[in-house]
Amino acid sequence: MPTLYVVATPIGNLNDMTPRAVETLRSVALIAAEDTRVTMKLLNRFEISTPFTACHQHNEEGKGAWLAEKMLTENIDVAVTTDAGTPCISDPGYGLVKACVEKGIEVIPVPGCCASVSALSVSGFDTREFAFYGFLPREKKDLREKLMEMARGVSVAAVHESPYRVTELVEVIANLLPQTRISCSCDLTKLHEKTIRGTAGEVLDMLRANPKTEKGEYCLILDFHEVVLPEEKAPAAEVSLEAQLVEQMLEGLDLRDAQSELVLQGAKKNAVKQAALRLKKLFTEDEE
Repeated sequence: MPTLYVVATPIGNLNDMTPRAVETLRSVALIAAEDTRVTMKLLNRFEISTPFTACHQHNEEGKGAWLAEKMLTENIDVAVTTDAGTPCISDPGYGLVKACVEKGIEVIPVPGCCASVSALSVSGFDTREFAFYGFLPREKKDLREKLMEMARGVSVAAVHESPYRVTELVEVIANLLPQTRISCSCDLTKLHEKTIRGTAGEVLDMLRANPKTEKGEYCLILDFHEVVLPEEKAPAAEVSLEAQLVEQMLEGLDLRDAQSELVLQGAKKNAVKQAALRLKKLFTEDEE
């Protein structure tokens, strides 16, 4: 019976490649790689000659099913890798793993590097419980809603951000949830790796003062333990969401902004959306 190996690779320092990962990549018949150019450099470094094929976010749904069928037909083992870190953790790999699971193919992890876990380990926060969110929404309204949802739901969150947006992200956090403490790690395991820690405002000042902020890859750990959240409004049973939307609109907001405001105040996003649709329908019927 064939086996799929989910192989973690270094996130920067190639010396973090485990002996088991090297052995696995040498022993399988084929490697499913996120970017064959990146994988080729890794294979050359460890003198691995195993053939490889591209399996990334743009083709992994179809390619995953094809590879799983190939594994069964030819009875071969395959390893899946991404450019850096652990496949399926904010990286491609899900499509192939899912296809193999559905076909009854054994899936075995070959553990190693993971940027978010590395950042959590050096944060200095109580990380016995945490949630991983990957990259957060880019639009500020969606971002604000997501951050409020996170702060209400978890004590510690791990997120990724690009060097070009990290300052903007921390600025939004500092304005929205100023008591949030942040551990901000850049270029983990690499020569110039750095972690800065403090309140959202303190970390924002440090990012703004660093002329090299827009370089490297960032993983941020957000500690919400000391965050004071605004009181939630009365439940929908006491004051309908439609009435709350109308109240916000009477204060000058349009319907979309009114929806965002209710979500920030603690209302469920889907429930607010349905209330807005009912309100739109009511307005349309009145016009008729």
